[in-house]
Amino acid sequence: MFRIITVTNFDKIYKAMKQSILLTIGLILFGFTSTFAQKASIYGVVTTSDGQALEYVNVGIVGLAKGGTTARNGGFEINNIEPGEHTIFASFIGAKRQEKTIQLSAGERLAIKFSLEESASDLSEVIVTDVGTNRFYADSVFTVAKLPLTDLQNPQVYNSISSRLLKEQVVTNMNDALKNATGVARLWQSTGRGGDGAEYYSMRGFSVQPTMVNGMPSLNNGGLDPANVERVDVIKGPSGTLFGSSVISYGGLINITTKRPGDSFKGELGLITGSYGLNRFTADVNTPLNELSSVRVNMAYQNSNTFQDAGGSKSFFLAPSFKFQASERLTFLINTEFLNTTSVNAPMLFLNRSNPITFSEIELFENNYERSFTGNELAINNSSYGLQAQALYKITKDWTSQTVVSRSATKSDGYYNYLFDDSNGDSFTRYISDRNGQTLTTDIQQNFIGDFDFSSIHNKLVVGLDYYESSLFNGSTGWVGNGTVTLSDGVDTGVLTQAGVDDLLKNSFEGNTTGNTRVMSAYVSDVAEVLPELSVMASVRVDNFKSETGDWSADGAKTQTAFSPKFGFVYQAIRDKVSVFGNYMNGFVNVAPRSVADANGSNQRLKTFSPENANQIELGVKTKLYDDKVAATASYYHINVSNRVMTDPDNINNVIQGGQVKSQGLEISIIANPIEGLNLVAGYSKNNSEVTKDYEENGYLGLRPEEAGPEQLINFWASYSFLSGDLKGFGLGLGGNAASEYLTINRANIGSFALPAYQVFNASVNYTGSQYFLALKVNNFTDQKYYSGWSTVTPQNPRNISLSLNYKF
Repeated sequence: MFRIITVTNFDKIYKAMKQSILLTIGLILFGFTSTFAQKASIYGVVTTSDGQALEYVNVGIVGLAKGGTTARNGGFEINNIEPGEHTIFASFIGAKRQEKTIQLSAGERLAIKFSLEESASDLSEVIVTDVGTNRFYADSVFTVAKLPLTDLQNPQVYNSISSRLLKEQVVTNMNDALKNATGVARLWQSTGRGGDGAEYYSMRGFSVQPTMVNGMPSLNNGGLDPANVERVDVIKGPSGTLFGSSVISYGGLINITTKRPGDSFKGELGLITGSYGLNRFTADVNTPLNELSSVRVNMAYQNSNTFQDAGGSKSFFLAPSFKFQASERLTFLINTEFLNTTSVNAPMLFLNRSNPITFSEIELFENNYERSFTGNELAINNSSYGLQAQALYKITKDWTSQTVVSRSATKSDGYYNYLFDDSNGDSFTRYISDRNGQTLTTDIQQNFIGDFDFSSIHNKLVVGLDYYESSLFNGSTGWVGNGTVTLSDGVDTGVLTQAGVDDLLKNSFEGNTTGNTRVMSAYVSDVAEVLPELSVMASVRVDNFKSETGDWSADGAKTQTAFSPKFGFVYQAIRDKVSVFGNYMNGFVNVAPRSVADANGSNQRLKTFSPENANQIELGVKTKLYDDKVAATASYYHINVSNRVMTDPDNINNVIQGGQVKSQGLEISIIANPIEGLNLVAGYSKNNSEVTKDYEENGYLGLRPEEAGPEQLINFWASYSFLSGDLKGFGLGLGGNAASEYLTINRANIGSFALPAYQVFNASVNYTGSQYFLALKVNNFTDQKYYSGWSTVTPQNPRNISLSLNYKF
C-alpha cells in the first residue's frame, strides 16, 4: 500500500511547525507591532432599512484600493488607513449606493453604519461576489464564549464548518461534515442503541459525541441530519467552565448552530441521488407572517442502502422555527426538530479485550469488507425531538438578557447486535438484543451579557445560571448468543430473520430501570480589554451534581460539587490581523456512584467518587491577513486528566480513583481565498496521548489510549469557481483526508492491533446559475479500503458517486 505522507515525514512536519510557531511569535512581538501604530481603521455594519443584516455588500474607500465585502452578520472592517478625510461607500446590486465622508485621526478606530434600501437583485451577479470572497470562514461565533468575540479576540481554538461548504461537498450526513474539522476522526458509527447510540469521534485524544444544538444539550441515539445546519462548531479543549460536565468531552465539544428565520420570503429545494440507492429530498422555506414575525421550515427525506450485502436507512426530518419581534427590545426565537430514522446497522466487530490478541493482519477483515453479517429485517428505530425557546431582551444599551429553555427526547426501539472475538484468530460470536430505551433532557439557562466600560477598561461579561436534568429509561431484552461468524470462509450460523430472533429473545428481559441526573450551575466569564492590543479572560463555574437510579436505596441519591476555572489572554500584535493567545481551561466529569462488592461478590455497597478533572494549557497564533483572505490558527496544547476511575486489579467487583492521562499536540488550521475564485480549507494535527498513572495489571500504563484515535490527521478541500469567460459559473473541487496508523486495541497485557494508515480523496464538479446549483461529487475516487474503530474493526465507504440539484426561489 502506497503512502503519500509517511510517519517520518509527519514527525518532520511536526518539528518544523513547532519551530515556525515560535519564530512567528518572535517576529510578531518584536518586529511588526510599530509598523501599523499610526494608521487608522474603520468598522461597522450594513443593514437593510428594516434592520436585517446584509451579506456580500461591497464596502470601500473612494480613490483607494481598500475594502471588501460584508460578512454573514453584515459586519465589515477596513484597516491600515492613512489619517485624513475619506469617502466611504457601500454598494449592493439592486440597492442604491451610499457614501459617507469621514475624518480619521492617527490611531483612530471609527464605527460606521450603513442602511441600504433593499430591492430586486440579479442573483447571478451576487453569486460572483460570493465565490470571490473567503466564503468558508466564520469570523464570529457567539456560542464558543457566550460572548460576541471575533476569532482573533477569542483565546480558545475552534473550527466552524459552514453550510456553504456542506452544500458544495454534497454532504448528507454528519460524519462527512466533520471531515472538514482539524484533528477529528470517527471512532464508532451510530449503533442506534439507547444512552450512547450516536456516533463517537476522537478529538485531542478523547472520545466525543455531537451533543449540543445552539449551545444547549440535545442528545440523539442515532445519526443527525444536516438539513437544518447553518454551521457546525467544533470547539477544542476541555470546556467545562461554560458548558458543564454532562454532555462534553475533555477533548472538546461539537455544537450545531441551526438556521434561523429571516424577514423576507425565500426558499430552496434540493435533490440528491447517488450510489447504493441514495435518494434525498430537502426543502428550506422562509416566509414573514407579518411585520413582526416570520417562520422557517427545513425538511429532509432520505433513503439509502449500504455498500455491504445488507443494511441501510430511511429517515424523515422536519425543523420548523419561529421568530417574533415583540418590541424594539424583546425578541423570541423558537427552534424545533423532529427526526425519525429506521436503519439496519451492520454489527461492529469487537476484538476481545480480555484475552491475548489472536489477529495480526488486516487481510481477513478485508476479505469480508462487503459482508454485513446482519439481515434486512433486523432494524432499529430512532425517533428524536428537540425544542429550544429563547427570549432576548435588551435591558439597557450595555446589557442584554438571554433566557433559553431546551428540551430533547430520543428513543431507541429495535434490534442491536454485535460480534465479539472468540480469541481463535478467525471466529466471532454474535450477541443480539431488542433494545427499548428513552433519554429525556431539560435545560433552562439564564444569561446576562454586558458590553461596557469600567473605569478605562472595556469589558465583555456574561453571568449565567443553568439547570440541567436528564432521565434515562430502559426496558430492553437481555443479550443472547445468535450464531458464529467465521472470517476465513464467511460462514454465518446465526438467525437473521425477525421471527427467528424474536424466538431467541422471548424469555429474556433486563427489567425496567431508570436513571436521573440533575445539575445546577452558576458561571461568570469576563473579557477585559486592558490595552487596545491586549485582552484577558477570567471565568469560573460551580456545578452541583446529583445522580440517582431506581435500583438504589433511599440514600442512593448522591451529590457532588465541582469548580471549573478558565483563563486566557489575547495579544493583537498586529491589530485585527495577528493575535498571539494562550489559555488555561478546565473540564470535569461528575462520576456517578457505582455498586461495588468484595472479590467474592459479597458485601455489595454503593461507592461514591470525587469528580474527574482535566486541565489544559495552550499557546498559539491566529491570523486574518490580506483583506481577510487568509485566516489561520496554529496552536500547541497540553491536557492532563487526573482522578480517573480505574479497575481494581485485586478485585474485579471494585473500582478505584487515581488514574491519569496526558494528551498533548499541535494543530494547524487554515481557511483561505488566496486568489479570486479559489477557496481552501485545510488542517493538520498531531496528538501524543499516554496513560501516565494506572495499575500495571490493567495493561494501559505508558500506552496510547484506544479512544485517542489516529496520532496524525490531515484534512483538505480546494474549491475553484470560474468567474468570467465561457466557463463562468462552473466550479471544481478536490480534497480528502489522511490518517496515520491507529491501534484500535493497545494493551500491554493482551497486545495491540493496528488499523492501517489511509488516504482518501474526493472530487467534484459543479455549476452555479442564478437560481440553481448542480454538483457531481465522487467520494473516495481511488476506492481505498480503510477502517474506523475503538477496540473494533469497521470498514468505511468505498468509492461512491452523488448528483445534487438545488433550486432557489
